[in-house]
Amino acid sequence: MNLGGYRNHEAWVNLSEGAIEYRKLNETDLKRYVGARGLGVKYMVDHKVYDAEPFSPENMLAVMTGPLTGTRVHMSGRLCTVTRSPLTGTVTDSHMGGWTAARLKWAGFDNLIFTGKSEEPVYLYVEDGKAELKDASNLWGKTTRETINALQQLYGDKDTSIMAIGQGGEKLVRYSGWMNEDDRSAGRGGSGAVAGSKNLKAIVIKATQKGNMPEPALPEKYPTAVKNGLAAINEGALTAPNKGGLSVYGTNVLMNIMNEVGALPTKNSQESYFAEADAISGEAIRDELLVAEPTCHACPVACKKEVEVKDGKYKTRTESYEYESAWALGGNCGTSNKEAIAYLINQCNDYGIDTIELGNTFSMAMEAYEKGLIEDKIVWGDVDTMIAWVDKIVNREGIGDILAEGPGNAAKKFGNGQLAMVVKNQSIPAYDPRGVQGIGLAYATSNRGACHLRGYTIAAEIAGIPEAVDRSKVEGKGGLLKVFQDLHAFSDSLDLCKFSSFSENADLYAEQYSAVVGIELTGDDIMKIGERVYNIERYFNNQAGFDGKEDTLPERFLKEPATGNSAGEVSHLAEMLKEYYEVRGWENGVVTKEKLKELEIEEIVGA
Repeated sequence: MNLGGYRNHEAWVNLSEGAIEYRKLNETDLKRYVGARGLGVKYMVDHKVYDAEPFSPENMLAVMTGPLTGTRVHMSGRLCTVTRSPLTGTVTDSHMGGWTAARLKWAGFDNLIFTGKSEEPVYLYVEDGKAELKDASNLWGKTTRETINALQQLYGDKDTSIMAIGQGGEKLVRYSGWMNEDDRSAGRGGSGAVAGSKNLKAIVIKATQKGNMPEPALPEKYPTAVKNGLAAINEGALTAPNKGGLSVYGTNVLMNIMNEVGALPTKNSQESYFAEADAISGEAIRDELLVAEPTCHACPVACKKEVEVKDGKYKTRTESYEYESAWALGGNCGTSNKEAIAYLINQCNDYGIDTIELGNTFSMAMEAYEKGLIEDKIVWGDVDTMIAWVDKIVNREGIGDILAEGPGNAAKKFGNGQLAMVVKNQSIPAYDPRGVQGIGLAYATSNRGACHLRGYTIAAEIAGIPEAVDRSKVEGKGGLLKVFQDLHAFSDSLDLCKFSSFSENADLYAEQYSAVVGIELTGDDIMKIGERVYNIERYFNNQAGFDGKEDTLPERFLKEPATGNSAGEVSHLAEMLKEYYEVRGWENGVVTKEKLKELEIEEIVGA
């Protein structure tokens, strides 16, 4: 294979047999699906994982990088996990930052693919193009940090990356994920629970950058491509270092912005304005709790904000105080106690569970108690009960056993499924679809369940990037969303940080890809690849039994008006969905044979 950026080397780990097979990558697959998210879902389709129960040995768990991983291309420090989600039943991918992805590439691997189930707990050790399964019995039952610390004592912390699951994954909490040594999480969709079902506790990667960075295929074009990408990042309104956006306040820069427009879901989305939002905003956290600003490989933005509560019963230190976490465990649960939220985030990181899903689980339970549907008492703002219930969830004790199944399943158990703010059984993030019309369509049509990262229309509807779009407008949102979904599907396949799209466009992505890989692509070419990735994901879901009826929103967003500066608004999903299906070329929510043929997918799926 003559493509640059790749190691052309991946490990297929059969956990049932304790066997590891090394394989080369298929060049045609790389040209069509690139890597990371795209190539991961291609593998899921190839092996008909849509027929596998998520917790069965037949489910696959893929740990993937992209062709820009480990290079000097800025914001390329992402790693992707792909599997069939135990929370949603859809194909899912979840990404983590830090240095894990780069070190996996420097260790000589593009990807690690796990199948089967080990009889006993194991971890995988990776170094110099070789992988080895090792006994993890002494690590089972430990938190993510305890696991990472124990493995660092064994292998050292220099030039070492470790990703691990906690008790959440071990106990099959359906929204558990992976954490690495930098407290970066692949949190959504339950890939940590899939690892737990396979008795896979951790992955240890030993590698140095020196002498191991992938060589670009077009070295004469590579410096310019890297320089142009950095220039765009340094000029971006949200990405420019030290100019008030992500660099200064982190993702939590959005708290006051979303609240001001009346699009901050509050008290399980019964309202869309939180009067005390400023107390948990990025500005407040920077002023009162910030202690460090670490960054990921090849990233000049440094959006992560490490915080410390130095005394009191919520004493803790954690990284990072993200917008989604602060909202989910804060305003969504009726609290502005920033110290308690930091403690809860730290609990989630320790146990390896998704903060977004947990916050929605708590807010649903609070409303259920308010309505007399459950006897276990938990009221709005009761942070101490929230903290206590985290332990119950990860140990599956009492009501925690129900809540460990996720808010969608739990709400049905409580007798009112409409109390769960979920799409395809995955909880919404921190944007109210009544106040921002396009993001509601994005939730409904996301292939992995409610998600802002599949198609971040907030960039246009709130931040005016790449151009301002009226957030209350319905017309044109189907076409707008398709552009965002396809662009993100490509960047997730590279695997670039989503925030790069706040300053870089399709042409810059194409320039960087071309310089590293050696295949000349245009911006239009990469959008076509992104469309292919989005459609093969949808094909997977169709085969798994999803036929488009699931492309909807909770009734609350369709019928109950918003508050704040979006007062009176509801989501006009039906109108947008009709336009969306038309621009996608789908029959309602189903990919057509014609679309599969157009995107050169039909020969893979046998359509």
